[in-house]
Amino acid sequence: MLANKTKHHNKETSLTGVSMAAISLGMAVMTISVMVVTGFKKEIESKIRGFASDIRITEFGSDNPYDEAPMEFSDVKRKTSHIPGVSKIQAYATKAGIIKTDSEIQGVLLKGVSQDFDLSFIQKNLVEGRIPNLSEQEAGKEIAISLELASMLELKCNDTITIYFIEDPPRVRKLLICGIYNTGLGEFDKLYAFCNIGLVQKLNNWDSGKSGGIEVLLEPSTNTQSSLEAFRTAIGFRYQAMPLSEQYPQIFQWLELQNVNVFIIILLILAISGVSMISTLLIIILNRTRMIGLLKALGANDRLIRDVFIRLSIPIILKGMLIGNVIGIGLGILQDQFGFIKLSEASYYVSKVPVNISVTDLLLLNLGTFAVCFLMLLGPSLIIAKVSPSKTLRFD
Repeated sequence: MLANKTKHHNKETSLTGVSMAAISLGMAVMTISVMVVTGFKKEIESKIRGFASDIRITEFGSDNPYDEAPMEFSDVKRKTSHIPGVSKIQAYATKAGIIKTDSEIQGVLLKGVSQDFDLSFIQKNLVEGRIPNLSEQEAGKEIAISLELASMLELKCNDTITIYFIEDPPRVRKLLICGIYNTGLGEFDKLYAFCNIGLVQKLNNWDSGKSGGIEVLLEPSTNTQSSLEAFRTAIGFRYQAMPLSEQYPQIFQWLELQNVNVFIIILLILAISGVSMISTLLIIILNRTRMIGLLKALGANDRLIRDVFIRLSIPIILKGMLIGNVIGIGLGILQDQFGFIKLSEASYYVSKVPVNISVTDLLLLNLGTFAVCFLMLLGPSLIIAKVSPSKTLRFD
């Protein structure tokens, strides 16, 4: 009899350990998946934001970034200065051109910016040289191009390049490459070159108060949709305001697809963890049918006994989740600090697996996991109602 009890106890302990391990492993995988996907989205959005800002304002109907209608920067700034949550309002102007070398030819979009423009993103991603001199006296002399463009055209810092602008008559400018940047966003890097806004204004025959568009940078905690509506109300029908997601819808649709992948992973892992917990509770109940019969004979109702077994299972869930969080968050911190898992920047736009440790996301994930595992315990606990004291207590 004692050997039988020991065997049952060992079996129960073994299954409990397997369940805890399954929950721990599942929790770790879910935690890593959420951190990586949110980190990837945050990194890509941050890079696109560095090129295009949170909100872009242009003349109504001026949807072509290669041929923007001129607008008064001071007029828009005056109308929108009262809107809260704005970090910076800055003017820019673009001009399409063609870079020609002795052996290569490549189209490029000059993005002219002024001294008050936030170029910290490009500055952070400089691999050689410096950003162009943006003083009015130096307008039209320097340019910063991407590493990809420099590699394609076999150019380097301090080289002089010739840019042709297709107009009637055609115009030509010789510019000094003062800096080379690399953000990892291939399509953007290959397209954009940065210069003094004065150069674009001269090429377009605009006065110094004109710009091709206005970029709005928002504070991190600001609601983009609310700010967008406030800007659209303030600027009226003459201008149009577009959020980042509408400027590059294909990229953001692609990023949204990543959420589907994570959702499927979480569902599969929750199902595995839930089945593991159901098996554990069933074994515990079946191994203790005599105890259940005795409790019923002493007057305990089914609900009371069910609560006892669920409370026995809850520590298994919590311990498994705790271990899983430690493993998942620990690996996430190591990856964030040391970046030991690398990626192809040409394919994924980032050089290493990005990680975003969000307390809110992790808290919601933990609450959801606990709720699902807890609800899955209710099914097998109903077996307690079928246990008959007269049958379980018939034999010693």
